[in-house]
Amino acid sequence: MSKLYIVPTPIGNLEDMTFRAIRILKEVDLILAEDTRTSGKLLKHFEIGTHMHSHHMHNEHKTIENLISRLKAGETIALISDAGTPAISDPGFLLTRACVENGITVECLPGATAFVPALVNSGLPNDKFIFEGFLPEKKGRQTRYLELAEETRTMILYVSPHKLVKTLAEFVIYFGEDRQICVSRELSKLHEENVRGTTREVLTHFEKTAPRGEIVVVIGGKPIIKEVKKSKFQKDEE
Repeated sequence: MSKLYIVPTPIGNLEDMTFRAIRILKEVDLILAEDTRTSGKLLKHFEIGTHMHSHHMHNEHKTIENLISRLKAGETIALISDAGTPAISDPGFLLTRACVENGITVECLPGATAFVPALVNSGLPNDKFIFEGFLPEKKGRQTRYLELAEETRTMILYVSPHKLVKTLAEFVIYFGEDRQICVSRELSKLHEENVRGTTREVLTHFEKTAPRGEIVVVIGGKPIIKEVKKSKFQKDEE
């Protein structure tokens, strides 16, 4: 039967690859990879010989029609990204939507994604949260900051290492100096680091220590100030 498999791959530590993910990648007719050179190393490590095609943000609009035709003809296809779960700040949504619209089965395997461990180990409330991914580069960035400044849920952002210090400085402006945050770097890898503190403290840390690697930032929501209702006795005294 035709089917599109969404297969997460490790965000760093290859031991996070699941037995099921390896089996699926060996059994499908085709693997769609964000970067075939990067994925080629992963497939070689797990002795997976399935043929790969490139599928990334620059060509996904052009390849979808052909992929849907292949799926309708009975092929099985697996979609992977360079790291983590496809379609989470990576290509995958357009193809998934096209499969749904054409009645083709889509099956997403559970597995690695960077923002979940970053949220859990941040020490910030995780009963309610929002995932923002990457903020707009220029247009709409300030507007989004003004909206997020009023957000009471914990927020999760992806930030490029060369933009981290600038972004943390913006946090100080829009969220204030005392908002609690956690910057997670190189999750699951040998040099994993989680820097926790106020926006000012974390900014100072990375101004002195240049950030490297993949980065996830978790930001505490705006504190909710509950109004204390006065009792009838207190009102009468006034």
